[in-house]
Amino acid sequence: MSFLGRRAFLGCGAAAALPVRAEDPSLWHGFDRKQFEIGGSPGYIVLPRNAAPGRPWYWRARFPDFHPEAAVGLLSKGFHIAYYGLPNLFGSPRCVALWNAFYEHVTARFGLAPKMALEGVSRGGLFVYNWAVRNPDKVHCIFCESPVCDLKSWPGGRMSALGSPKDWREALEAYGMTEAQMLDYRGNPVDYAAALARHRIPLLHVVCERDRVVPPSENTEPFARAYRGAGGPITVHYNRSGPETANGHHFPLDDPGMAVNFVLRHTPGMEHLAGAGLTPHGVDFYKLRSGLRNSYLKFSAGGEARVAFLGGSITAMTGWRDLVSEHLRRRFPDTRFDFVNAGMPSTGSTPGAFRMRKHALARGRVDLLFEEAAVNDFANESEPVNWVRGMEGIVRQARRLDPFMDVVVLYMAGLDSIESYARGQTPPVIAAHERVAAHYGAPSVDFARECAERIGAGEFTWEADFKCNVHAPPFGQELYARSVIRMFDAAWRESPEPGAAAAPHPLPPPLDRFSYFHGGLADVADVERGTGWDLVPRWRPSDQVATRPGFVDVPMLVSEKPGAECRFTFEGTGVGLFVAAGPDTGTVEWSVDGAPFRVRDLFTRHSARLHIQWAYVLEAELPPGRHQLRLRVGSGRNAASRGNAVRVAHMLVNGLE
Repeated sequence: MSFLGRRAFLGCGAAAALPVRAEDPSLWHGFDRKQFEIGGSPGYIVLPRNAAPGRPWYWRARFPDFHPEAAVGLLSKGFHIAYYGLPNLFGSPRCVALWNAFYEHVTARFGLAPKMALEGVSRGGLFVYNWAVRNPDKVHCIFCESPVCDLKSWPGGRMSALGSPKDWREALEAYGMTEAQMLDYRGNPVDYAAALARHRIPLLHVVCERDRVVPPSENTEPFARAYRGAGGPITVHYNRSGPETANGHHFPLDDPGMAVNFVLRHTPGMEHLAGAGLTPHGVDFYKLRSGLRNSYLKFSAGGEARVAFLGGSITAMTGWRDLVSEHLRRRFPDTRFDFVNAGMPSTGSTPGAFRMRKHALARGRVDLLFEEAAVNDFANESEPVNWVRGMEGIVRQARRLDPFMDVVVLYMAGLDSIESYARGQTPPVIAAHERVAAHYGAPSVDFARECAERIGAGEFTWEADFKCNVHAPPFGQELYARSVIRMFDAAWRESPEPGAAAAPHPLPPPLDRFSYFHGGLADVADVERGTGWDLVPRWRPSDQVATRPGFVDVPMLVSEKPGAECRFTFEGTGVGLFVAAGPDTGTVEWSVDGAPFRVRDLFTRHSARLHIQWAYVLEAELPPGRHQLRLRVGSGRNAASRGNAVRVAHMLVNGLE
């Protein structure tokens, strides 16, 4: 049985003639409210103090005092707020007929616009969608929180939902069906989502993945899959704030301003009042630039897709990366994602540019690449020129190898960057990375600025909530993930037109011709070893000092003998070493093409307690072509070092094709 086929659904004229009881004035959240009855059922209109041009309005179904923030926010923007609850009708044909009567009354009596935004909370989803599918020309957009999209899930409890026997009996009565008829019923929102999608009404759902009353897996997710698959624009936000109650069905909203801005963006004439999210100063911390259209097309199409995360320990650790990955799985349930964790502790953009092919791209084509390096670039790289050369090496190399790849540059928070923003200054390393991102049209998210502004607004502190640590605790990881998701929401607000195709990103001239966009890792087996050098097949330290994955039990070019020399021939403009620098690490002396020897101390501030991986670019501005590097173990050493050891895991070459 189809909902659209029931004659009771078409009772607009009869319902419109129902008696209307006189209005009673009252207040709702400090605003004037006009209460009345239509057909014996109460409803009301809340009046803004100053109505916006065109008299836009926001129509709510059920539970008007649960999360009223969006309605109150829209009142302040000049919207009228309508409510007509109709308990125990569950969006049934009689419910829709009464809603038709309510619509006719309030548009005539209060001069409201012919189109509105709808809100459906929980079972209210049945109300708004069952009315919208019959009246799509009257709806600008729809916001739902934990909406019921299939009566068999709730109140029926015929899948994994807890169900409600009392409400199930009332729903059967409201629809005039037996249980068998209801189980065979094909008029739920999940059933007609594709038909509704033809009207391209923008939708926003906020849900909790732990909701056992109205599980997203039985309601929002199949609905969104069908709606999106038919070309309809829908955003699903998985709320993460707590504490949750009512078996995950009730929760504090991550961002109460999300619904307000969604409605403003999709109400003609009100778009200019929309902010990007609930932030201290009404602006968000991402820049979309050329956007994420290619990855959106790929993810929306289903099938297989790959997302890579390149960065340091902030990326490698469990946290924001996992939350973003889970969000993408939920947002695109028909897509089989391969998530590549190419995070390597203590590495910034320079090592990232050289190792990207081996660590981020080795499993095949990447559709979306995240890169974070600001914290480690500031801490590890003393030459600011390399902030540009490293980041351009990553972004340009990605676009050069695959022009369709979307790239997002991230700036995590550190105390230095927060203090810089607090002084009104952009941290130099972020300014350098932003220069690259802007040049290539790559989106970026500035978590450092977000933390600085939220701390300045008194929302949290670096000491109590971030524990004075760039490796943020769960609080900070959630903040990072929510910011990335807000960027997704903005970038993917509108569904692509049917048949839309991905487009290559343009490749402008490089900012610095010596940037590491031809960077790669060369095999140490290709080095011509002289006396005193050994190629150890599976190197492991004998001093029991800690090591890092990828730099232990791997081939390592090793010498501890001062003066021992080796040679390496390469093509390109730059060369360097990726070493394991431990407590006994010494110095190297090098010469390229017969130039005078120079010296580099390989001992780092971490070396006393760790055989840490460290990338050293020895020459970066060679003329293009074939060169020979002469490398020898230095006779001097750092005062803190216990030896002269040189251990090379990879040769760095800027010239690989």
